[in-house]
Parts: sequence; C-alpha cells; structure tokens
Amino acid sequence: MGREVKAKEMAEWALGPLSVNASRGLGLSFGPPQGVRCGRKIAGRLHFSKAAGFVPARKAQNFAFRFSPICLAFLMFNLSRRVRRWLPVTALLVAAPSLLSAWGTWGHQRINRAAVLALPPALRTLFYNHIDFMVEESVIPDLRKYTINDRAEFPRHFIDLEDYGPGPISQLPQTSKEAYAKYDPAFLDKSGRLPWYIQDMMGKLTQAMKNGRKDDILFIAADLGHYLGDAVQPLHTSANHDGQLTGQKGIHAFFESQLVEQFGSSYNFKVAQPKVIDPVAETWRILAQSHAAADTLLSIEKTLAAATPAAQVYAVDAQGQIKKNVFNSQVHALPYATSYHTALKHMVERQLRTATQAAADYWYTAWVNAGKPDLAKLDTEYTTRSNAKNLKTELKLIQKGKLVDFSSFPEFETLK
Repeated sequence: MGREVKAKEMAEWALGPLSVNASRGLGLSFGPPQGVRCGRKIAGRLHFSKAAGFVPARKAQNFAFRFSPICLAFLMFNLSRRVRRWLPVTALLVAAPSLLSAWGTWGHQRINRAAVLALPPALRTLFYNHIDFMVEESVIPDLRKYTINDRAEFPRHFIDLEDYGPGPISQLPQTSKEAYAKYDPAFLDKSGRLPWYIQDMMGKLTQAMKNGRKDDILFIAADLGHYLGDAVQPLHTSANHDGQLTGQKGIHAFFESQLVEQFGSSYNFKVAQPKVIDPVAETWRILAQSHAAADTLLSIEKTLAAATPAAQVYAVDAQGQIKKNVFNSQVHALPYATSYHTALKHMVERQLRTATQAAADYWYTAWVNAGKPDLAKLDTEYTTRSNAKNLKTELKLIQKGKLVDFSSFPEFETLK
C-alpha cells in the first residue's frame, strides 16, 4: 500500500467530508491535465482500494491513478485555499499506512456493500451509483479515530454497558436527549456514546434526504453503516472489550478481523428486504443481543484455550516467534482459529448479516421518514445507465449470498 491514497479520502482525512461533485462517489470530479499519466488502466469493474488515486469523473469506472508528485501538484492547483492549507497534514497521514485501519476493514466494507444491494430500487439507484464510495467510506470513522486522533470520535464506536450499572438495559436513557441530560460528557467519553450517536446520525440522514443533498446523504449513510457494524460487534458493548479482564487479551482482533478474513469468503450476505423500524428501540435491541453474545464468545475461547497446548494457540515464524499482524496483534494458528470459528456456530457470519440488515433498515427508514424523496434524480441518467450492467451482475450474486470480489486492506495474513 505504501504512500498511495485515494484523492478524496486524502482530503477527508484532514478536513472531514468535502462537498464535491464526485462521479460514482469515488474521487474528486477532476482529473490530471490531459496527457499527464498518473496511473494505469485496470481491467473490468474497478473496486477501489486505498491505493486508488486521482480519478477523472468521466472515467471513474475504468481507471485508477497512483499518487505521484505531478498529481499532487494538480490537486494543489485545483483545490481551494482551505484545502491547500491542510495538505501538509495530509502528507503526514499518507506516511503512516500502518494506522490506516483500526479493525474490521473486511467486515465493514462488506456490510455496506451488501446493505446497498438489499435496498428497494427507488433508494438503491443513488446508493449503487456510488457504491464504491459507500464501501470505502465505511472505514473512514476508524481513520478519524486513529489516523488523525480525533478525540470526539473514540466514544462513538462503543458502549461499555457494565459502566452504566447492573440494571437491565431498558433502564438506561433510551434517547440521546435523555442521555446527554443525565450523564456528564466526560463519563460518556469514557464509557461510550454509540447508541445515542446512532440516533443523532439517523436524524441527520433523514434531514439530508429531505433537503436532497447528495453528498450529505452518501457520507452520513456510509458512516452510519459503520457505527451499526460496531453495535453488532459484541465486544464493542463490553468493558472487557479485548479480554483484558479475563486473561484473553487479543481476542478483539482475533474475533472480528482474523476470523472474518480467514473464513469470510464462505459467508452468506443476503438479507431480507428492509423494513421501517423505530431507530431508538431497534438500536437498543441490537445492543442487548450483542452484549449477550459477548460472554458467549469469551467463554468459548476460554474453554478452547484451556484444552489446547500453549504451543498450538498462536502461529509462529521460522524462528519460533509468535507472528504479529500489521497492528502488532498476535496471530492465532489456523487449526486453533478453525476450531474457534466452528465452536462459535456461525456467530461471526450471523453478526455481520445482522449489521447488513440494520444498515439497510436504517437507511430505508430515514428515506421513508423523509417522505420518500426521488433520490435517483440527484444523478444523471447517464450515470445510472452506466451502472446498470454491474448492478444486474451484483444482484444475481447476492441472491446466492455472494458479493463481487474486491480487495480490502489485509490486517492478517491468510494462513494455510
């Protein structure tokens, strides 16, 4: 991956969302000067990775451009003065690829993609026209959290339910208004704001749809998909989020990243047609289910570890040292990972599918509550027609529970 980044993401890392007119939501709506070669053509449908660069709007489907000095010069020439002031900050971020993803890149990206395909045609048209943006943006909340150390971002990704008292979850403030009135901001930052931030995002998405603001709709919806994915990850609901309280440190990355990267290709991502939900009640229902699963996944791993010789728990290199992933997490041995995955009885797949259903339900509910506006008109007919063939292909695949093959930043090596 090196020092290559996508143009739009590069700007977003420094500034947050930009209001730009992007073809298919992939990059800024301009390309390098005619005759300047900034990349290479790639065959077939383009599924952008972090290595994608500047994309001419009219060629977004067929080209990727590698980040280079001449492309940077073109970016600086075209971007506003405000953006130029942030380019030194962006350059620092480009130089830190090891921090690009906190966890679950593979899962978050597939949650959003599958959720787009589950939408009814009236809503799906806009989202699918920009599906590559929806996929890539799904991990941006983690980049804000770790890459630029946005302090406000951290508590949006979890809630340590144990910190809120021993009573049932139904006794907690259900709405964000109630929570912000009851709890001190410092407590919320320490113990998590996830359920209430989801509600805040739903309100913003509904308003964006009412206003017909395409950039806002896509940006908020994609980020909302990320937070819903966090809500269905059991360890994001527990103070014992990395097994540090039960002698299982490292289980967080093991459960949500190594297992999905190792076994996710077999998962079924087909979900039901989206339905209108009560966002408040549904958020707490999801969290209750997730929290109940946390003890299950921890106890299963604890039992497995006790029955497995210590030398067989982790993968080792030629020197006999435990292997580490790109974020310095220990890599579990394939037989151990396989046994754990089997003992979980499809829990990982089930949680990913729950997140996919949730994303589709929340997006659909926001659209209905906004009055079912015609969002397809926010794109040109040409844009929609140009995506029709690919959409048809993906809809056939999802009927079998499958998604098109696209690359995600690998956090763990594939063990064999």
